[in-house]
Amino acid sequence: MRVAVVHEWLASHAGSEKVVEQILQLYPDADLFSLVDFLPPEQRDFIGHRSVTTSFIQQLPLSKRAFRQYLPLMPLAVEQFDLSDYDVVISSNHAVAKGVLTAPHQLHISYVHTPIRYAWDLQHQYLQQAGLERGLKGALTRLILHYLRLWDTTSANRVDQFVANSHFIKQRVWRAYRRPATVIYPPVDISRFEWQHPRENFYLTVSRFVPYKRVDLTVAAFNQLGLPLVVIGDGSDWSRIKAMAGSNIRLLGQQPDSAVADYMQRCKGFIFPAEEDFGITPVEAQAAGAPVIAFGRGGVAETVIHGQTGILFPDQTVDSLVQAVKSFEMGMYELNRDNLRHQAEKFSIECFRSQFRDCVEQTYTSFLQSHPLE
Repeated sequence: MRVAVVHEWLASHAGSEKVVEQILQLYPDADLFSLVDFLPPEQRDFIGHRSVTTSFIQQLPLSKRAFRQYLPLMPLAVEQFDLSDYDVVISSNHAVAKGVLTAPHQLHISYVHTPIRYAWDLQHQYLQQAGLERGLKGALTRLILHYLRLWDTTSANRVDQFVANSHFIKQRVWRAYRRPATVIYPPVDISRFEWQHPRENFYLTVSRFVPYKRVDLTVAAFNQLGLPLVVIGDGSDWSRIKAMAGSNIRLLGQQPDSAVADYMQRCKGFIFPAEEDFGITPVEAQAAGAPVIAFGRGGVAETVIHGQTGILFPDQTVDSLVQAVKSFEMGMYELNRDNLRHQAEKFSIECFRSQFRDCVEQTYTSFLQSHPLE
């Protein structure tokens, strides 16, 4: 098979890029397409020897710093990629990548991290957080999002096989596109964690400091509890979170992967208050032997077993998190480290590679049978 991999943008080696990394490992001769490529040199190893084919957005003014501002142009840009030389196109989609144009004889498989959040179920939250609820700029933004929804729905017809990163996203795919999807969980590198390390008396959360991650909820809860908390990460909410944090809370800022692993291996428990599409850090915490205390909606409801590998609290509120931590402190749940590690192993890199390879091969075989070559 001649394979092309299409990703929205390459700006960091984060969650969706780790999926792309494993797809490229499975198909070492695949070519890589991305709207923009601004990966720093120290993060480029995962794309190997490949050159990246980019779109016209790469050359637009200020694109390196603010390429996301060109979102209205991205549907047009992704449609300009010439993929006519490939048998199989694999798109890695959380915005527009699935909108590439393919011919009838080409198989298009789209791995969906999420349908474009701010155009669908999170539109009102996005407008509120961006201060765009009123005024001319707000009205223009609503018009752009309306256009994106129309294009997003139409371009779903260009995909032959959807793959969702969780059952939670499978439901979103159905809601947005009325299309079924196969669930293959993202790869998590659990091999870098030691799960039998002695535990210490502090809780941990690792997150970007942006509103929907709800770091503020964790900090407010631990201000009330008075228990030691370590917070790793940074972002636009840094100043507000720092102003909130009591003396029992340590803000460490961004840390290297080795430091994150070390804290996960030593913490008493891992706090995860966000509603995420999948959520890699709760799986990493379980791999490191740390019980997870998480808001019980989104992908984490599929990765954490309530009462066995963690506690899922029902409401995204301070009181609900406080009660969950108190239950954990009182020993109401027996959370065995071996169970934690066993659960994490279900989301390993090896599991992802095996399942994704089988999905592509089976889908391609069926596709060839239903599209015989002339």
